[in-house]
Amino acid sequence: MAAQRTERVETVVVGGGQAGLAVGYHLARQNRPFLILDANARPGDAWRKRWPSLQLYSPALVDGLPGMRFPGPRYAYPTGLDMAEYLETYAARFDLPIVNGVRVETLEREDGAYVVSAGERRFVADNVVVATGVFQHEHPVIPAFADALDPAIAQLHSADYRGPEQLRDGPVLVVGAAHSGGDIAYEVARAGLATVLSGRDTGQFPLNIHSRLAPLVFPVMRFAWTRLLTASTPLGRKARPHIRGHGGPLIRVKKRDLEAAGVERVYERTTGVVEGKPQLAEGRVLDVANVVWCTGFQNDYSWIRFPLPQDEDGYPAQNRGAVAASPGLYFTGLCFLHSFSSMLILGAGRDGERVASQIAARARSREKSTKRAPRATAGRVAARPGE
Repeated sequence: MAAQRTERVETVVVGGGQAGLAVGYHLARQNRPFLILDANARPGDAWRKRWPSLQLYSPALVDGLPGMRFPGPRYAYPTGLDMAEYLETYAARFDLPIVNGVRVETLEREDGAYVVSAGERRFVADNVVVATGVFQHEHPVIPAFADALDPAIAQLHSADYRGPEQLRDGPVLVVGAAHSGGDIAYEVARAGLATVLSGRDTGQFPLNIHSRLAPLVFPVMRFAWTRLLTASTPLGRKARPHIRGHGGPLIRVKKRDLEAAGVERVYERTTGVVEGKPQLAEGRVLDVANVVWCTGFQNDYSWIRFPLPQDEDGYPAQNRGAVAASPGLYFTGLCFLHSFSSMLILGAGRDGERVASQIAARARSREKSTKRAPRATAGRVAARPGE
């Protein structure tokens, strides 16, 4: 194995999606040196890997990152590919120092600094920002009993779903009834496959997001997502465990749409296997040819090789992105990092600015502490405002 070459950089951002790029934009505005490391071949690839028919649930009006609006009509809903192209353009426009094709393997602490190892490269940094996102597609959640399903039943996770053409002829069970599960079940049923959607009721967004009322209501929702549902309000603190612990409500596809498409909606969870077939909680066994697991993703921080405190929901313990137990370590893009908007593109800029400001303040404090106190003189240069 080739020896690692060591590179010194003030801040390493792990992850080049919207959260990482937003942090990079604000670090550049603070004139702080940094490097973004991303395992994908191109900026935006995480969006290119999603199913082609996917559309964002938020309009272009709020899908832009700081400094660059999202192109197109304000109340159009971009596709995943649109977002991928936007992120690639964004990184190029602001000349952000992003290194693609570099997978971070470990993060360690050594002599008061952070050491990031990525193949043959080794980075020593004062600060590390973990911006790997809310949904880490390399860590999909699939129940252990899935291994007991008949091999003749095709299985795939929503992370690998691209369209109904991937499925075998015959009935389909979609497990997980949050918005992704609803969208996939609707698409599969409309393709002519008998479809069962299994899972608890996660509710539904009351408004048709494509209606003429959406431009009037959306500013209210934006205010709620950024100002009311936050870790600083009683309402936000009460809602956060529920939002983190359960799938999101149906948004674009509603219950009536599923019914009209012929989806059989069962409000029981899929809990086991009987004779190779999936079984619902109350005992019903389903004879299906396909199972699509819309059961979410899990955060995996095993690559962080020092103790990482967790909060009551099992997420990294942090305040506005900063980990108090490890000064210089930050997170962004987490589900409800500070507000409901933190997991949306809408919140990437706000959280990124906060994290970048904390990094800049820490760097200035360290620089100030290393400077020798000036010798007293007879005169004194007039202080600048704020000094």
